[in-house]
Amino acid sequence: MIHKLSPFLGVLLAFLCMNEASAQLQGTDILNEPTDIASDFADFTNTYYLAEELASFDPETANGTIKYNRYEYSTRMAFNNMLARLVPVEANEFPGTEYAASPELPFSLQFVSSRTIRLKATSGPQFANHESLMLVNGEAPDARDDWEYSAVEGGHQYKSEHGKVVITENPWHVYLYDEEGKLLTSTVHMSDVTNTFTPVLPFSYVRRASDYSRSMAAVMSLQPGEKIYGFGESFTQFDKRGEKVVLWVDDANGTQNETMYKPVPFYMSNRGYGVFMHHSTPISVDVGKYYNAVNSMMIGDDEADLFFFLGEPKDILDEYTELTGKASMPPLWSFGFWMSRITYFSEEDGRQVINQLRDLEIPADVLHFDTGWFGVDWRADYQFPEDRFPNPEQMIQDFKDRGFHISLWQLPYMTPKNELYNELIQNDLAIKDRKGNIPVEDAIIDFSNPDAVQWYQDKLEPLLEMGVGAIKVDFGEAAPENGLYHSGRTGWYEHNLYPLRYNKAVADITKDISGNGFIWARSTWAGSQRYPVHWGGDPATTISAMSATLRAGLSIGLTGFTFWSHDIGGFTTATPEDVYRRWTPFGMLTSHVRSHGNPPTEPWEYSDEFLEGFRKADNMRYRLMAYIYSQGKYSSDRGLPMLRALFVEYPDDPGSWLIDDQYLFGSDMLVAPLFENAEERDVYLPPGNWIDYQTGETYESGWHTIRAGEIPIVVLVKSGTVLPHIELAQSTKDMDWSNLELRVFSVDGEPATGKIYLPDSDEVQTVSVSSENGEWRLVDDPFDGNIDWEITSNQ
Repeated sequence: MIHKLSPFLGVLLAFLCMNEASAQLQGTDILNEPTDIASDFADFTNTYYLAEELASFDPETANGTIKYNRYEYSTRMAFNNMLARLVPVEANEFPGTEYAASPELPFSLQFVSSRTIRLKATSGPQFANHESLMLVNGEAPDARDDWEYSAVEGGHQYKSEHGKVVITENPWHVYLYDEEGKLLTSTVHMSDVTNTFTPVLPFSYVRRASDYSRSMAAVMSLQPGEKIYGFGESFTQFDKRGEKVVLWVDDANGTQNETMYKPVPFYMSNRGYGVFMHHSTPISVDVGKYYNAVNSMMIGDDEADLFFFLGEPKDILDEYTELTGKASMPPLWSFGFWMSRITYFSEEDGRQVINQLRDLEIPADVLHFDTGWFGVDWRADYQFPEDRFPNPEQMIQDFKDRGFHISLWQLPYMTPKNELYNELIQNDLAIKDRKGNIPVEDAIIDFSNPDAVQWYQDKLEPLLEMGVGAIKVDFGEAAPENGLYHSGRTGWYEHNLYPLRYNKAVADITKDISGNGFIWARSTWAGSQRYPVHWGGDPATTISAMSATLRAGLSIGLTGFTFWSHDIGGFTTATPEDVYRRWTPFGMLTSHVRSHGNPPTEPWEYSDEFLEGFRKADNMRYRLMAYIYSQGKYSSDRGLPMLRALFVEYPDDPGSWLIDDQYLFGSDMLVAPLFENAEERDVYLPPGNWIDYQTGETYESGWHTIRAGEIPIVVLVKSGTVLPHIELAQSTKDMDWSNLELRVFSVDGEPATGKIYLPDSDEVQTVSVSSENGEWRLVDDPFDGNIDWEITSNQ
């Protein structure tokens, strides 16, 4: 929000806001540019209703009404400086007998669990009722009995074992505290910002002069030293304090700008709380950028529906994913290496690649056919052309026999020359415009229409019946904002939901046919984490893009996504060998791993030295598969990310909240990629002792300059850890899970534990070892002798 205006700019802005063609004059009205609604909250033509006091309240139901007072922006000149400020105004409706000058509108709290509180405030009557796609069961549970009510001076208090909520009546506030009584955050009232010359919009809603539509501004306090993380796969700074985040699904065309393929309306604070904005409209969040003491959630909806979660990061993620869904566990083969490029055009191309992978002993489990497997490159008609794929069923079976699953690219936009274009139009299955035509050049599948979902799934079903392992759920970011959807809503509400509907459609049919709902998707919204896995778009082939990709992985992991991948080496051009060399082990130490992009991507297309290094990094991953698979299950059960910010495991360590170029891979491995063309780097280690995975060197907590081992990456393991390993195989299909190595990382012989989940297990088991006379032994065997254990030490 910009309130400080030069005289010329103030006049110009007022003129532009009144001019319907203003967007064109400003040069910003470009198709699918992210919709930033922040300017609506600093527009001189709009009316602002500020939450003033609690007009009524029933403590038993925690329902009531808020009185809102009416304001407008006015200018004030002081010493040749022009400021905009909010001033009270009289009602301007006619007839005056029919409309409230200071409306009293619904407000409620819902107690979802002992850690989760839902706050709702509306700006007008709510006649439409749409089941929420973002919530697991379409609605939030009720745990009112977990909270004890008491009246307090000037208001009301609800308390659970994890914190309390205090509501004051006049002025109206909602305060959130932790279990020790520390204030976490609170709503911002006009009286809170009268002690500054900076004009700050408090908790309120705006009524637009252009169309009388309303949007809420849920404005919450920020404390000194507070840090904010999340918002989905964001490529900008890890800590979002001081930024404005626009939550609008977009084809970001890279990984180094502020737009996002995967925005998620959720964030967490280092003070011990998280917030889920339960909306699909455009949302612009000013995280202390304009005024550093407030977090302004400017929500395109005419109500504010916010969930607050109390606790440490693990508690918050568990609560949030209980509400919006935890990731399903992907099949074992998906954790293997994926070989791809844009694009393989034929069965012959594919056979040559898998032959090379096996001949050169580069472990792999998936071959991906990208845009070129159709009759015409990029024209998604869901048919293998006979001249290049004479017997696709046999090809798929042959590949499976050799330990390879097939992944196929597609997208939901039917181009005019695609024969499916007419099918969509004739059957009324495409998104429409206001006239009833289509709003863009392509026919876009309307996933809010159950018939369109069925039509689409009918196209995928024969491919999955053939044995195709995964469908690449590409694009999904261009659902038109001005489109009319079968749901009865416009793209204002449906655009951000489109990826969630799209992800679900593919996951559901894949599960029906294959027994698992695994997909490979690019775009998301809240709830998409239920349908793994998602990969990180189209990075440049540079080290700076690699660094931004890691920040994005950290951020999306803080919004409920357990599984995530990216294109090793970048996508846009041929990757320089030195970049590819250092990016490879980073990719191998994420939940899922794929080489993909403009050729060459195959490791044998580079030097012999590179090929050998690639093989070693790949071999490391496959030996670690017992750890990776076990951590995947453990993490998905708890809503935790596999690629994990340090502070998730070490919330009480201030240094861990500052690190954005390292990560924890699962619970026990700390990974520090090489972002410089060097063989060492500075590494921050959280509390405890750490052992280098490659060299066996031991380090205490704090900063160290650490040299990479044979594989160009720094990897350390927390002392007291058992890392399960499995014998190297060229495919997960050939792995022997009855023989596992327990590699012990321990300083001074301290006992060690690890987690193990087998492909046919029901749950994750914990194994413990102890040292006796210098020899490690298994304390207990949770698998009752069905596994032959080899216990080794990395010291």
